[in-house]
Amino acid sequence: MTMNQTEHNLTVSQIPYPQSWHVFYADKYTCKDDNENYQVEDIAFEMMLLNPDAEGNPLDHFSAGESGLHEFFFLLVLVYFVIACIYAQSLWQAIKKGGPMHMILKVLTTALLLQAGSALANYIHFSSYSKDGIGIPFMGSLAEFFDIASQIQMLYLLLSLCMGWTIVRMKKSQSRPLQWDSTPASTGIAVFIVITQSILLLWEQFEDTSPHSYHSHHNLAGILLIILRICLALSLGCGLYQIITVERSTLKREFYITFAKGCILWFLCHPGLACISVMFNDYQRDKVIIIGVILCQSVSMVILYRLFLSHSLYWEVSSLSSVTLPLTISSGHKSRPHF
Repeated sequence: MTMNQTEHNLTVSQIPYPQSWHVFYADKYTCKDDNENYQVEDIAFEMMLLNPDAEGNPLDHFSAGESGLHEFFFLLVLVYFVIACIYAQSLWQAIKKGGPMHMILKVLTTALLLQAGSALANYIHFSSYSKDGIGIPFMGSLAEFFDIASQIQMLYLLLSLCMGWTIVRMKKSQSRPLQWDSTPASTGIAVFIVITQSILLLWEQFEDTSPHSYHSHHNLAGILLIILRICLALSLGCGLYQIITVERSTLKREFYITFAKGCILWFLCHPGLACISVMFNDYQRDKVIIIGVILCQSVSMVILYRLFLSHSLYWEVSSLSSVTLPLTISSGHKSRPHF
C-alpha cells in the first residue's frame, strides 16, 4: 500500500479462519545500503487496526487468541461469588473451631482467595480492554502476582504434607502408628523447591510479555517449570504409593488415595495441558492452557477441601508432619496430644 497521502484506509477481505498478520512500515531508504544521504527526520505515524468480530463489530479489540476470556473470567468471578455466599459462613466456623485441620484450611482458603483475586483482576482488565483496546496494565500485573502467590501457597502446603508423611514413614517402623512428629528435613525440602519455582515463575514473567498467567512455554524458564512440576508429581506420587501399599487401614488408604488425586492433578494439569495445546492452532493454545489449568486446579482444591473438612476421616489419619502446620501438644501430658 503506497502511502502518498496523510491518511489512508485499507479494508481487507474477510478470511475464513484466524491468521497472524505482520505489518511493517518502509520508506525509500529502508532497502538501500547507502546511508550517506539518509538525513531525513523520523516520521511519526499512527496505525489503527480494527478487527471485526463475527457480527461485524469493528470495535471488538479482542484477537482470536483472546476472544472468550472476558466471558470466562466473568463466569469464574460469578461462581466464586456464589460459592462464597453459600459456604463462607460454614467454612469460617470450621476454621474458628481449630483442631488438626485448622492450619491446612487456612492455607487452602488463602490460596483460594488469591485465585479469586486473580480472576477478579483479570476480569477488570479485560472489561477495560474491551472498551479501549488498552485495558488496565496494573490489574493485569496484579492478577499475575495473585496467581504466583497462590501457586507458591499450594506448592508449600502439598510439599510439606507429602514430605512430612514420607520422612516420618521412613523413620519409623511400620508396626508403630504414625505420630505428629516434627521433621525439619521436610521443611528444608519444601522451602528449596518453593524458592526454585518462585525464581522460575518470575523469570518466565520477565521473558514473556503476554498478559496471561499461563503461557505456551516457548522459553527456557517455562520448559524448566514444566519439568519441575512433572518431577514433583512423579516423586510425590511414588512416595504416596509406597505409603498406600503398606497401609493396612482401609480408611487411611482412602485418605491417602484421595489426597494423591488432588495433589497429582494440581501438579500435572499444567504440563498435560501444555502438551495437549500443541494439537490446537497457535492462537488457541493460550486459551486452552489458561481455562484448562484454572478449572483443573479448582477441582483439585475442591477435592482437598472435602478431604480435610471430613472430621472423622481426618482424625483417623495421624501421620501429618507438624513442620509447617504445627499442632500444639501439652508439655504436661506427654502421652496425650491436645489439639
